[in-house]
Amino acid sequence: MVRGGHMFAPTKLWRRWFVKTNQNQKRYATASALAATAVPSLVLARGHRVEELEEIPLVVADAAESLTKTKEAVALLKSVNAYNDVVKVSNSRKIRAGVGKIRNRRHTQRRGPLVIYNKDAGIVKAFRNVPGVELCSVERLNLLQLAPGGHLGRFVIFTQSAFGRLDEVFAAKSGFTLPKAKIANTDVTRIINSDEIQSVVRAKGPAKTTRPFTQRKNPLKNRAVLFRLNPYAQAAIRSEIRTQAAKKSGFKKEAKQPVAKEFLQLLHAN
Repeated sequence: MVRGGHMFAPTKLWRRWFVKTNQNQKRYATASALAATAVPSLVLARGHRVEELEEIPLVVADAAESLTKTKEAVALLKSVNAYNDVVKVSNSRKIRAGVGKIRNRRHTQRRGPLVIYNKDAGIVKAFRNVPGVELCSVERLNLLQLAPGGHLGRFVIFTQSAFGRLDEVFAAKSGFTLPKAKIANTDVTRIINSDEIQSVVRAKGPAKTTRPFTQRKNPLKNRAVLFRLNPYAQAAIRSEIRTQAAKKSGFKKEAKQPVAKEFLQLLHAN
């Protein structure tokens, strides 16, 4: 396991480097990550600057696939208010801390938009030099790009034809059906507060009185608790006190008779 740049044990050839995952499980993960790109709260939680966008997911015209110049790609991003995410990536570029600086990975930076296209008529050449922007064909959706670091909610820009082919791409996968949503409306608060639900919900009952916190006391050390548990204990203790007092006042040591001395006298007499 790699954690914090250091590996637990020396790198060996017989280490289990790759773990097989079921194909449908990977397809399910890709579909889930793709669905998460349409949830604004998840996209914002990943740190993308999408506050000025009109809607998510962002779909642009197919003319974007024929762009060949970087300045044209930047103009497109600015026109749809998506360039703020590129600025965030540019400002986040820093020199890596550690030995990785000399291992061909000197800089680190955040992830920007992911552009998904249908046909490459120059779009890859136009966007490849924009900081943080990655490109992917709709026929080769990559889970590592849709959910970098295992975090859902990548900011994705679709071309119109690529967006229209999503259903077709997943339908072509034999033995796999797209997962269906459990509920059509995910706004649970609105559902609960609707008139249909509130009309059949039972009225709120009286508030329950909570019992105040009481500290548990040891009856062997606390006389009040002992007397409450055993009413006879008080009489028993008083009786014992009276008995001890009577023994102290009326007890007299009886004089020991010199038995040994008399026994010696009898021996000498005989």
